[in-house]
Order: sequence, then structure tokens, then C-alpha cells
Amino acid sequence: MAVQCSSSSVIFASHSPAKSFSSSHNKTLFLGFSLASKPSIIVAKTHRATQIRCQEKTALVPLEQRWMFEESEFNGPDIWNETWYPKGADHVNTDKPWYIVDATDKILGRLASTIAIHIRGKNLATYTPSVDMGAFVIVVNAEKVAVSGKKRTQKLYRRHSGRPGGMKVETFDQLQQRIPERIIEHAVRGMLPKGRLGRQLFNHLKVYEGPDHPHDAQKPIELPIRDKRIQKQR
Repeated sequence: MAVQCSSSSVIFASHSPAKSFSSSHNKTLFLGFSLASKPSIIVAKTHRATQIRCQEKTALVPLEQRWMFEESEFNGPDIWNETWYPKGADHVNTDKPWYIVDATDKILGRLASTIAIHIRGKNLATYTPSVDMGAFVIVVNAEKVAVSGKKRTQKLYRRHSGRPGGMKVETFDQLQQRIPERIIEHAVRGMLPKGRLGRQLFNHLKVYEGPDHPHDAQKPIELPIRDKRIQKQR
């Protein structure tokens, strides 16, 4: 039975002996909240009824953690629901960072996985699978992306017009000469979630042929790359 404490007491008909138990049971509170007074519930026995009284409890949010809560929760967060979930103000598109990466001589798969991580927001401590927490990524010189082995002639891209016999097949080299941006878009799209969230995240990817792009106003910074083997060795 879940009991929510309030200023008033609750009375139940019972003849059990008096008990006193703590609602916390020595558990550590989420994010290290400090309690001014330890919350407890006291059950007092009478001949006709059992009375439950909840002691006063106050929780204070540390200054370095207040960015995760609303202003009304600073002096007492909801201790009955300790799971943090991002709110609308935590993932506004106009506040998200912009990254830029040069695809010249970079391995396609390793580049796409790095881009997908930042678009998805998996590099953040506040990563939430069901929320768009990631950044925007700009890719330039898409026509100079590299592949390993014999993929340039053996890797195939298929598309269908929807009509009988409308299957079109072309190699990596042919598609790179025709639409080089589609190669990186196809690789990154396959690493994003399928569904409504994935379609929304895919709009964060901007791929361009050549070194120019129209996003100077967003002041993009260099995409941090940890993979040491992403650059093709000549």
C-alpha cells in the first residue's frame, strides 16, 4: 500500500501492535539530495483505530544540479518520482550545437557512426533514447569520402521506382559520380532509429558537395573524432 504524506493524519481500523518504519530504508537519494530531516512514517495503535502520522521532510537541490529541475522544485523536488527526464527546455533546436566535418579521405562507415553518435546525443550525460538530444552535423567534400577494400566497385545501392521492373542498381563509384551526398546520407540514416524520432533526427544532417555550406551563421565547430582509424592511409 502506497501512502502519501501530508499535513493531516490518516486513520485505519486495525488492532495490530504499534510500528514505526522509515520510508527511505537507508536508500541513497537520487543525485545526492540532502534531507533536512529524515522522513519517516509512524503508526500508532489505539483500541479502535490505527493512526498514521507523517513527519515533516524537506529536500534541498545542490546548486550544481539545479539546471536539471524547474524553479518550483529547487527547495523540494518530487521525492516520489526520482527519475530525471528531459523537459522541453532541455532540447530546443536553437540552443543545440553545430559541428562540421570534412569527409576527405575518411572511411565511410567510421565517419557515419561518429556522425550518428552526435546526432543521436549519445555523447551527452543527459542522453535519453526517446528524446532528440543531439546536435546538428555539417559534412563538406562529400564526393571525397573513401571506402576500404573493393567496395568502390562491389558495394551496390538499390532503389525502386514502385512500378514492375523498376529496380535500379548502381555501384558505389557510379553513385559517387552522380549524387555523392546520398552515400553519406544513406549510411547515417541506417544508424538512426526507425520511425518518427529517426526522421526528425535525420534532419540534423547537412551534407554538401565541395567545401562550401550555407550555415556560417550557426558558427559550427570542428566535429570531435576519437576513432584513430577513420582517416584512410595512402
